[in-house]
Amino acid sequence: MFRFMIAMMRTGFASAIEYRASFFTQVFGMMINDSLWVAFWILYFQRFPVLNGWGREDLFVLWAVITFSFGIAFGLFAQALRLSELISHGQLDYYLALPKNVLLHLLVGQIRPANLGDLFFGPVLLMLFVDMSPMKWVWYLIGGVLGGLIYLSFFVMAGSLAFYVGSSEGISSTIGNALIHFSTYPTRIFDGWTRVLLFTLIPAGFIAEVPVDLVRRFEWADLGLLLLAAVGFSSLAWWIFHRGLRRYESGNLIAMRS
Repeated sequence: MFRFMIAMMRTGFASAIEYRASFFTQVFGMMINDSLWVAFWILYFQRFPVLNGWGREDLFVLWAVITFSFGIAFGLFAQALRLSELISHGQLDYYLALPKNVLLHLLVGQIRPANLGDLFFGPVLLMLFVDMSPMKWVWYLIGGVLGGLIYLSFFVMAGSLAFYVGSSEGISSTIGNALIHFSTYPTRIFDGWTRVLLFTLIPAGFIAEVPVDLVRRFEWADLGLLLLAAVGFSSLAWWIFHRGLRRYESGNLIAMRS
């Protein structure tokens, strides 16, 4: 399975970089976009140096984590963003005809250059602004990968709604954007039921808070919690997709792929 994923990603990367000018424009464009968001928070912390125990350096770690996670989820598994469209338009036929797992094959079928910019931005931000020890880099990479798995799982669940309600691009996009929106803020600013929501239905806390805590002050309990969340959400996404696949209606489309 791992060799299959690597082979598909290499093919996708070769296809994406075929038009080099467009590829690098998208990568650097996204890095500039991320830089503007970080600049906004730098200005904020100049006026309010501490936000519920978080300082400017914690904000750098937060953006390094979420951009790295987002880049893994949608730079390398870009088709997750189109899942509801592919299902509702009956475009899974190609994947159903092959022996590989349908969901895995679908997810690794496309590289998205713009989100590779996110993937590169996170580590660069840390190298420039945060004093990182080797162990902090280890926890950062682990937290980023697990955060990416949660992003990906959530979008698979949102996209799989199309199996059950038909055309759902709008609602799937809205649900996915809710996770992205909340994960770009320090979740410690929320309390009460909002905080409960951010660790259950919209798991932004597992992406924006726990990985940052791993880097700030590592504790095994935080790592175990994050690992449990990643396995739980990915298992649930896998089950929802394959359960919904039984309801899939073919679009009777014949397409040639290179």
